[in-house]
Amino acid sequence: MEVDSSVNTYLQTQQRQAPSELAHYFAEFEDLYERKIWHQLTGLVEKFINIPEAAPYRVGIYTEFVRDWQKHMNKVKLVLFALAAARQFDSIPEAVDFMQKISEQVDQPDSQDAFALAQLETAHFRLLLNDLDATRESLEKCQKMIEKFDSVDPVIYASFYRVCADYYKAKAAFGQYYKNALLLLACINVDELSVEDRVQRAYDLAIAALLSDSIYNFGDLLSHPILNALHDTEHAWMVTLLLAFNSGDIGKFESLTGNLQKQPLLMQQEAFLQQKIRLMALIESMFRQQGTGTHKVSFASVSAETKVPVDEIEHLIMKALSLGLIRGGIDQVDQQITVQWVQPRYLGKEQIKSLADRLAQWEERVKATSLQMSQTAPELFN
Repeated sequence: MEVDSSVNTYLQTQQRQAPSELAHYFAEFEDLYERKIWHQLTGLVEKFINIPEAAPYRVGIYTEFVRDWQKHMNKVKLVLFALAAARQFDSIPEAVDFMQKISEQVDQPDSQDAFALAQLETAHFRLLLNDLDATRESLEKCQKMIEKFDSVDPVIYASFYRVCADYYKAKAAFGQYYKNALLLLACINVDELSVEDRVQRAYDLAIAALLSDSIYNFGDLLSHPILNALHDTEHAWMVTLLLAFNSGDIGKFESLTGNLQKQPLLMQQEAFLQQKIRLMALIESMFRQQGTGTHKVSFASVSAETKVPVDEIEHLIMKALSLGLIRGGIDQVDQQITVQWVQPRYLGKEQIKSLADRLAQWEERVKATSLQMSQTAPELFN
């Protein structure tokens, strides 16, 4: 490939005009370009476009420079460079058209991973236009493609889960958003996200965890460092609210209800949240009861723990059973519930202390049983 003089002209112009902290990159670009060291050049361009101050140069770098030697680079990297440029466009429809052309360009047998990535990012821009149907179709198509790949670059998984999460957020499908957003965080380095992005992602995850009718275990979120982003922000109360739900602390929840008006979605779903905190209180109560060796619990006891009238306890228990939060049976005559199993959960400090107490109680019962047997049937221990 002959070195294109127009590329040199572009690089030399930018070298003169760019601020000092960026100018040296253009000199290095020119050197590697003339020497045709494509791998190192790709790596240097990737480093450059990820510099926040380089944002105004991303479109020019792609259109005036990268296009000239794109056949020599990894096609996934090519899509990422094009994406960096597309994100600078003022017009979202223009970004859609641009990324669609990139998709067509990399739609080759040996670059289907890049094609999937380009399709996903095109879907992202379509989602910004609220074209939910087209976004869903792209996600379904890309999922089938990804499942057939022998290996997948983490950046493609990250793109897939990010677009899925944003799609489900737009659909207010809280459980699906929660699942895909957590999978996204498993594919990326959270520390590389901007502070604003970390706060927004943590906030959205907290909302989804609270409002999903399928999430009653908050362990994945409470143990994830992303939640630290909410500390020392106006949303810090959300962490306290999550902890209240995790431990089934109705009193703490009620002390925080005044904050619900800060978030319209929570305000609109207050009745649901009231039911959910009582289900969490039920689980917590059953967890503690198991520690005492008691498997039969009266409706009156459950009523006291959950602050639900006795005549409504059966409905609450049936709800918990149908959701798979507990396993057992209901004795309607004696108004008791027999609990055989409680859903595993994330334990806070108080709950860990409770577990330690349960283990200590179990140990004492074992010792007492052993002593009783040795006294009543000493021949068994000789």
